Order: sequence, then C-alpha cells, then structure tokens
Amino acid sequence: MDELSRRKMLLTGGALGAVGALGMASPASARSAWTWAASGSVAKAGEGADPQWVWDEEADQILGAVLDRGDVPKVNDLLRTWTRNDQPLPDGLPRDLRQLMDKARQLPSWADRKKLDTAAQFSTTKGIYVGALYGLGSGLMSTAIPREARAVYYSKGGADMKDRIAKTAKLGYDIGDLDAYQPQGSMIVTAVRTRLVHAAVRNLLPKSPGWSQTSGGQKIPISQADLMVTWHSLATLVMRKLLEWKVPVSRAESEAYLHVWQVTAHMLGVRDEYIPATWEAAEAQSKQLLDPVLARSDEGVKLTEMLLDIVAELDAGVSRPLVSAFSRYTLGDRIGDLIGLSEEPFWQPLISKSWPLLVAFREKLIPLPLVPQAAWAMEEALRKFVLLFLSEGRPIHLEIPDANRSH
Repeated sequence: MDELSRRKMLLTGGALGAVGALGMASPASARSAWTWAASGSVAKAGEGADPQWVWDEEADQILGAVLDRGDVPKVNDLLRTWTRNDQPLPDGLPRDLRQLMDKARQLPSWADRKKLDTAAQFSTTKGIYVGALYGLGSGLMSTAIPREARAVYYSKGGADMKDRIAKTAKLGYDIGDLDAYQPQGSMIVTAVRTRLVHAAVRNLLPKSPGWSQTSGGQKIPISQADLMVTWHSLATLVMRKLLEWKVPVSRAESEAYLHVWQVTAHMLGVRDEYIPATWEAAEAQSKQLLDPVLARSDEGVKLTEMLLDIVAELDAGVSRPLVSAFSRYTLGDRIGDLIGLSEEPFWQPLISKSWPLLVAFREKLIPLPLVPQAAWAMEEALRKFVLLFLSEGRPIHLEIPDANRSH
C-alpha cells in the first residue's frame, strides 16, 4: 500500500527502528567462534556454517547483473506499481529478476496463518510500546553497532537520513499491519524489495572508499550474521523489554510475535537454520551475535546526532532531552554513552518512576490518580515522535540504490 495513514504509523511504530530494519547490522567480528546449534532453529538442523561468511548468493548475483546492465532506474519505476501481496509482478522486469522475485515472494511452508493474524492483533493493542521500542530502542541501538553505523553512513541513503528513515520505517509498520501477510497487505512486497536493496548494497558498498577504509576488514556487508544482529535488535529487544516493563503478554501473543519475525527473516533471505525456533534460542543467539559487537564509532555518534536533530523538528528541540532520557532508560547507560546521548538529570529519574506507572495504568493494573501528569506529557511526546516521520498520504517507495553516498 503506497499511502500510509497516521493511525497505521502510530499503532505499529517503526520510526527510527527503520535504521536497523533496512540498515546493515555488523557481522560479529568481536564474538567468539560460532557455536549456536541449528537444532534450535525453525529448520531444526543445518550445515553449521558460521553465518558471518554466508550471504545471499542468488540475489547478489542477479542484482549485480541488474546494476551492470544499468537496469536499476527502469526496475524502480516498474516496482512503484507493485504494492499488494496478491498483485502479479509488473510486466517488463528483467527475466532473471522476475524469476528471483517469484520465488522470493512465497511464504515458507511452515508459516502459520493463525499466528500471523494473532501477531497483527498484538501489534495493534501494544502499538505504543512496540513503536517506542522500534524507534527509541532499536533505532538508536543500531548506531552502537559500528559496522552497521558505517554501512548506513556510507550508503546512498546516509546522505538524507529523514528520507531514509521514512523509507526504512516501512518494514516496521508493515509487519504490524492487520493485513501484513494477507493478500491485500504489503509485507511480502516490503520484504522482497528489502531483500533486493540488501543485495544491491552488497554489490555497491565494497566500491566505497569510505566504507572500505572503516569496515574493519569486512569485504562484503550484510551477511546472514548481520541480518540476524538486526533481527535481534528488533524482535528480541522488543520482547525482552515488554517483559521487563511488565506489559501483560499471553503465551499465544508471545509465540505469534516471534512467528511473524521468523517469517519475515525467511522472506528477507535468512536461511532457516539461522532463525531461532523459540525465544530461549533467540536469547542465546543474541548473546553470541549482538551483545559482543556493541561499541562506539565516529559514524555511529554522527548518526545519533543526525537522528536527534530530526527529532528536534518536533518542537524546536524541546523534546530532545526527553528522547535522550527515554533511550537511556530503554537501552541503559552503557549504550547511551557509546552513542553520545546526553545525560538528563531531570528526565531520567522522572521516566524511571513514571513510565512503569503509565504502563500499569494502560494495562488496567492501577487507577488513574496514581499516574503523574508528567507521564502523559511523555506519552504525547512519544506519539509525536512516531508521527514526525510520516507525511499524510505521502507515497513511500523502497528503491534499489545504484550508487553509494557521494563524498
């Protein structure tokens, strides 16, 4: 669906989480040897290859050919009309690309429609939390992953972060849409187009002097490990924080939220042997892939500053201290220090006290008089933050890049 309503954006969140969703996460250069067992995956078995050295070979070869032929502008024009899951691919696509996309748009055999529907309902009822976590949690966490930050910074979209966020947020709010994987929805379209973008970037970034000089020895970006680092910074982080915040989540909702992200990982080109089958398996994999690579980088600090500058558009910077404080509350002081978030002696203790009360009231666990007035100001600021990145009725198109960021 090209046009996205404000209600859809607010309910399903996704603003800054975009940087993680379409941004490229770091391969775990700082982690130990790969030991996560494929028996804990949805495939229940696998070759055991370290995902740091596995990419998306078929998509990479085909997008390389598309780039070499100069077909990217034509393909982007054609794909503007492909907006629904049930639509046929547009006529005129190169034959090799069409064959790839026809295969890539098929849901895995293990996809459970009932769980996908439950996940959509869950994202609607818990939208304020999920949106805040995608944006002020996952989005800013991505700047604490050096290779992710550098890949975002040196790719074409890094030159216009607001536009990049608007485009990449599309995965965040499409995955939570009520129709996400229904015929009339658009999540399949978004996932396939995202996979194409990743393949194009894998062909382009190695040609960027800026990226090559700072990539820490990585020759090709966005490995299977990279994709799962991003996955954990979204799905695993969100479920972990919901539990920490004591948001009531039923077993069916928890399993459904995991399932929609499992299906999405598959649709993005992740091998089934790397997709965790349970939250326990996800936490174990996250400790090996995500936790060891969190670090400071110049590019990450610059990206954080860019993102906070965008937030300042809300109200001439009045809510910027609140955003910094909420992110520190969500991610912790260590990550806050890594990415250069300011310390906010007024807002940080206030958020620590009032946010749990606001959550409890929203979940009908305590009466209204116990919620301080400041909590409502905070909630309103978060709502505005999410809405900032959406122009009413503005078409948002995910486009395949054909160049890196210019100097």
